[in-house]
Amino acid sequence: MPKRILIVDDEPDLLEMVQINLEMEGYECIVAYDGFRGFERARQEKPDLIILDVMLPGMNGYKVCRLLKFDEKYKHIPIIMLTAEAQEKDRQTGQETGADFYMTKPFSADKLLAKVKEYLGE
Repeated sequence: MPKRILIVDDEPDLLEMVQINLEMEGYECIVAYDGFRGFERARQEKPDLIILDVMLPGMNGYKVCRLLKFDEKYKHIPIIMLTAEAQEKDRQTGQETGADFYMTKPFSADKLLAKVKEYLGE
C-alpha cells in the first residue's frame, strides 16, 4: 500500500508540481489549498507525512502544525514546512510549532523528495 502524503499549499502550480513528483515516486497524494482544509484533511485522512506551506488563507501553517503536533493522535506525523518565509525567526517559529523540517522556496524537488523518503524511513 503506498504511503500517503498531504500537501497543503495555496499556490496551485507549486502544489501540482510537488504532487506530480511524489506520485511519480509511487506516493498517494491528498491536497488542500488552505489551512482549515489542510487541518481537517490531516485529521480525517491521517497521512504518513505532511508538506505544509506557512502563508495560507484561513489558518496559517504554523497554527496547523501546532494543532497537529500537540495532539496525541497526530503528533507522530512528520511535517515538512515548505515556505517562502526564509528569515531565521520564521525557521525558529517552525521549530517551536513542532515542524520536523523547514525548507524554503524556491526549493529543489530532489531535495524535497530526499527529505520525504528520510522521514518515511525509506
